[in-house]
Amino acid sequence: MKLITAVLQTSALGPVKSALAEVGVAGMTIYDAKGHGTQTGKVEVYRSQRVKVDFLPKISLEIVVTDEKLDAALTAIQEAARTGAIGDGKIWVTDVLQVIRVRTGETGPTAVE
Repeated sequence: MKLITAVLQTSALGPVKSALAEVGVAGMTIYDAKGHGTQTGKVEVYRSQRVKVDFLPKISLEIVVTDEKLDAALTAIQEAARTGAIGDGKIWVTDVLQVIRVRTGETGPTAVE
């Protein structure tokens, strides 16, 4: 089992959620996040004053998938979130040692699906 963490543009949430549903991934946790990568923020005008915004609004998704669904989920996220512009986001994958479904006590891959 793997944990996919994706930090993406806020506008990518709808398309990514739909793309993941198409490949059979329904469960996810979403957080509001702020950050920057290569673009290191931007300058905005607020009440006629130039203000540097260092941390841009993002979303962070956490998705636990079985090893069999990993490649399909990664492809779905990338294709749905990609605009080709700086700031599209990052995805990383980590191993998950154990998953327990609290309601039923199921463990392992059956607790993920």
